[in-house]
Order: sequence, then C-alpha cells, then structure tokens
Amino acid sequence: VYRGSVKDFPGFDANQDAEALYNAMKGFGSDKEAILDLITSRSNKQRVEICQAYKSLYGKDLIADLKYELTGKFERLIVSLMRPPAYGDAKEIKDAISGVGTDEKCLIEILASRTNQEIHDLVAAYKDAYERDLEADIVGDTSGHFKKMLVVLLQGAREEDDVVSEDLVEQDAKDLLEAGELKWGTDEAQFIYILGRRSRQHLRLVFDEYLKIAGKPIERSIRAELSGDFEKLMLAVVKCIRSKAEYFAERLYKAMKGLGTRDNTLIRIMVSRSEIDMLDIREVFRTKYEKSLYNMIKEDTSGEYKKALLKLCGGDDDAAGEFFPEAAQVAYRMWELSAVKVELRGTVQPAGDFNDDGDAQVLRKAMKGLGTDEGAIIEVVTKRSNAQRQQILKAYKAHYGRDLMADLKSELSGSLAKLILGLMLTPAQYDAKQLRKAVEGAGTDESVLIEILATRNNREIRAINEAYQEAYHKSLEDDLSSDTSGHFKRILVSLALGNRDEGPENLTQAHEDAKKLADVSSNDSSDSLETRFLSILCTRSYPHLRRVFQEFIKMTNHDVEHAIKKRMSGDVRDAFVAIVRSVKNKPAFFADKLYKSMKGAGTDERTLTRIMISRSEIDLFNIRGEFIDLFDKSLHHMIEKDTSGDYRKALLALCGGED
Repeated sequence: VYRGSVKDFPGFDANQDAEALYNAMKGFGSDKEAILDLITSRSNKQRVEICQAYKSLYGKDLIADLKYELTGKFERLIVSLMRPPAYGDAKEIKDAISGVGTDEKCLIEILASRTNQEIHDLVAAYKDAYERDLEADIVGDTSGHFKKMLVVLLQGAREEDDVVSEDLVEQDAKDLLEAGELKWGTDEAQFIYILGRRSRQHLRLVFDEYLKIAGKPIERSIRAELSGDFEKLMLAVVKCIRSKAEYFAERLYKAMKGLGTRDNTLIRIMVSRSEIDMLDIREVFRTKYEKSLYNMIKEDTSGEYKKALLKLCGGDDDAAGEFFPEAAQVAYRMWELSAVKVELRGTVQPAGDFNDDGDAQVLRKAMKGLGTDEGAIIEVVTKRSNAQRQQILKAYKAHYGRDLMADLKSELSGSLAKLILGLMLTPAQYDAKQLRKAVEGAGTDESVLIEILATRNNREIRAINEAYQEAYHKSLEDDLSSDTSGHFKRILVSLALGNRDEGPENLTQAHEDAKKLADVSSNDSSDSLETRFLSILCTRSYPHLRRVFQEFIKMTNHDVEHAIKKRMSGDVRDAFVAIVRSVKNKPAFFADKLYKSMKGAGTDERTLTRIMISRSEIDLFNIRGEFIDLFDKSLHHMIEKDTSGDYRKALLALCGGED
C-alpha cells in the first residue's frame, strides 16, 4: 500500500508544466505560489521529466533558474524537491562533511534509515555528482567506532531474508548482553557486527529477547555502554529497525520544538519521506505528541515555505481523526514490551549498620542551639528506608521525650520542610495526607486524586483507607463522594475500594472486554461508554488489561488511549488515560509527570515532591531510565537545573545518581 503523501499527478504533461514554470519566473519577480503549487503536486519522477523538458524547450537549467528566482528556506525546499532521491541524499552528505566541522546528525539520519538499494543508489549518485568516493570521504572526515559503523552501513549489505532462526536470535541477544552489560568495558565490534548486518525482522526479535534476558530495552544498554556520536548512531539504527515512521516523527518533532527551527532537518525529512511513508509518520506523530504534524508546521513556519511544507505533509490529522496502521503497530509493540516482566527498583535502600538511636542523636544535634544543620538532616533522612525512619521517630521520642516531626517542622521551612516531613510519614499516611489536601477547602485538585488512586495497588489502597480514617476520622470514600460528581466520582470510588482483580489474563474474556470498549453503537443509557470503561479499567488485573489493550488494537486498529481521548473529555478522560498509562508502563507514566512538573517556566514543586517521595523505594530507578529514554536528558540533570539549595540536595539524594 502506498503510504506517501505526494503521488503522480494525473494527466501529467512535462512540456506544459515546464512552460508554466518558465512563465512563473519570466519578467520582473516570480509567481512563487504557482511554483510551489506545481512542484509540490508532482512526483519526483515527474519533476525530473519537467527538468528535461525545460532544458529542451528553453535551453536552460530549471534548477539554476529556481535558485536564481527564489531565496532562503523556500528556495532550499523547492530545489531539494527537484533532485532525484539518491542525488538529494548525496548533496546532504556532501554538505554535512564539507568545510569546517561535520554534521554528524545528518550522516546518522541518512545512513541509519536507508534500505540496501537506497544506499547503493546514494553511493553511485555521489560518485556521479562529485567524482569522489563516498566511503573515502566519510573515512577521512570521521573517526573511531563511529567511522567503522558508518562504513558498515555504507556497504548496503544488511541481510534481507525474512526467515528468522530462533537459535540465532537468542545467541545474538546473549552476545549483545555479554558485549556490554556483562563485560568490563564494551566490545563495540560485536554491537557493530550484529546491528550493522542482521535483517530488520531478525533484529526486532533480538531486541525483544534482549529485553527478556537483560530486564531493560537495548536502547538503555546502548546509552550506558557507548558514548558520543557512536552512541547516537547505534540508537538511530535501533529506532529505525523498530519503526522508521516513529524515528522520523521524533526527528521532526525535535526539529520544531522549543525556540527556533532546525530547517535543514525539517526540509530533508519532508522531502525524502514524502513519497515513502509520510502518512505513517503523520499518524505516529499525532499519537506520540498529541498534535498533528500539519499543525506543528503551521505554527512553526511562515510564508511560501510554510505553504509548500503543508502541501508535502498532505493533510491535517487533527481534523481527519483517522488512525493509520503504522501507529497501531507502534502502539501494539509498546503494549508487548510493557508486558515483559522488568524488576522494579527504588533508589533508597535500607542503610547498612543502621543505628536508630545514633541517627536520633545526629538529628537532635542538627536542630539544637542557634541555626540548623540542614545538610546533616538531609544525609540521615534521605539515606534511610521508610521503615528505618519510623524507628528513628520512636528512638528520638524515647531518648529526648520530644516529637521529631514537631522539631523538624519548627526548624525547616519551604520546599525542604515539605520534602523531609513527607519522607518521615509512612507511605500510606503520606498518600492519605495528599488526598486530604486535594479535597479540602475551595476547589478540588483532581490531578492528585487521579495520580494516586490510578497508580496504587490493592494493598496500598487499603493501607491509605486505614490511614485516612485514623487521621481524619472519616472515610476516604465519603470525602470523594461529597467532593466529586458524576462518572468521575464513580471512577474514583471504584478505585478507592482497592478491589482490583489480581489474577492472570483471560484471553476469551479479554476479547469480550475489548469488544465492549470498542462498541460505540450502544444506545442503552444504563450501559454508557463511561460505565463500560469503568467496569473494565477499574476492576480487571493489570496483566489482563494489557491483553485487552492488545485485542483492542487488533480489533479497531486504534490504541485504546487514542479512543479515550477522542470519545471522552475532562476529568473522566484524564482518569481513564492515567489508568491506561499506568497499566502500560507505570515508571513511564511517572517520568512524564516529573518532566511536566519541571519543563517550561516555573516548577510544580508539589508534584515533584510527591512523586520523588512516593516512588523512591518502589520504582524511582526505573523512572530514571524511562525519563532519559523519553526526554533525552536525565532526571538528575533536570532536577539540578530546575531547583536550588537544600531542596535540590535532598531531591538529588533521593534521585540516587546521574544516568
């Protein structure tokens, strides 16, 4: 099935188009609108014919005339469209290695993503256009393992056999693990050989097997074991093996997000993928970044340049509301990956040689007399497990006849006080307190209610209920019922019961559940869409729901999260999305929340503090891994950049290390 956004123009006439372009550039000024309309609506093969016809009719070079008449980014885009794909890639690589410095990102993007045939055509086009050997030029301009991997990719010799040997898959996964995680140092040659030569189908299975035996995705090991441009190249290869559409969607997003636009990257991808997989890229973009590629281009560019890019994009998926197969495949793969059992690890462990009385004395000394030794308090409180902190509370009372919590409250202030005092509560007491704050007073903090109730297991929910009753002398359910309403109230009350099934998946039931979620035709008000989602998402076990979500994708070609966002709104939508994301990958859910708490102007310290406290002994190590995978920066780095003083010291101690 053709997945490009630009197709052959029906009733094409090369001479007629050549004449139209000549007239658009004749005389004073040029008709840019006519030029962009014509060129963006013809396929590359047709544009090449137009160039030949133009030369035959007028004895002039069309590309030279376009360069003369047009300027800036618009000129670069239009001229790029006129080159055959292999010559376009050759020009990009020539520019990347010419002059002072090398554009490694361009080399990586092209060589990691092209097929064997596209690589062979590129090498031939480079030789033809520049009378130089591409491999020799790249070898002269790069070095080390980065150079070696580029040379391997330049051979265009990746295996293309779709028949996969299970034994070889297991052996390759084992070899990669032994070459990196299990080896003192790294055997880069093994990574180069396997990732540079094996077929795409084979490598996808190798990555799945690696996740099973290593307990982490291959991308995370590459980040830990490799560095610099070599690391970036290997990550790009892995991403392209998994999904080229997802790789290019990410490249396009990064080209436009934040201040400024990386126009070279934007132009190169929009041109090179317009006749290959632009429709797939668009839908993955919309699914992953919750906005259409069309709208992001519209907001980030201007003038004829914008108009031409939007024509290449081919449509606005926010308006269409469609969901293409590639996005469904990406979503399905994410569900499969999430189903692999990964060991959850906190960053705070019980201290060895623990002495509760000794710690109580250190804390008393830190608060006694004039001034407070915040550093000593941070050192003790962040380096002890919660169970050990409870022992310290008792030892402090027994030794000094004083309430440690009251002393800490009087000596500390601001964000640090909230963090330290939160750490001294039991997890259930802390969650109960956060829920109470969310419902008391004017207004309700729905996001806190959703975050806590959608992510805690049955045992944690029951402990929260007990702590809430003990602290506030009323039930959590009563407070939720009096402070919320409608379907949202019903969702929260259901979650607050802590009665989620804990059994394994049931394939027959999963198929039936998926059918219920997919049914949009029911007119029975007692069986509303929200009621059906509630009865399944709030009661089924996590393993079972993962299977339901997979069945839903098979059945509808939609990801369930996409369906929720399309068919629901407000707090109900947010609650169901949080449950889905928690089921799919809880550490990734919290990584996203942490990132949003610190990105942009200002910091949401309540969210940052709450998650760092509540996950520090459960899965904060895993959250760190997801954070760097999702945002290409470490949690440690972002906390360091976004916070200050003793609050930052305490947060970094809980974070437990730089990735």
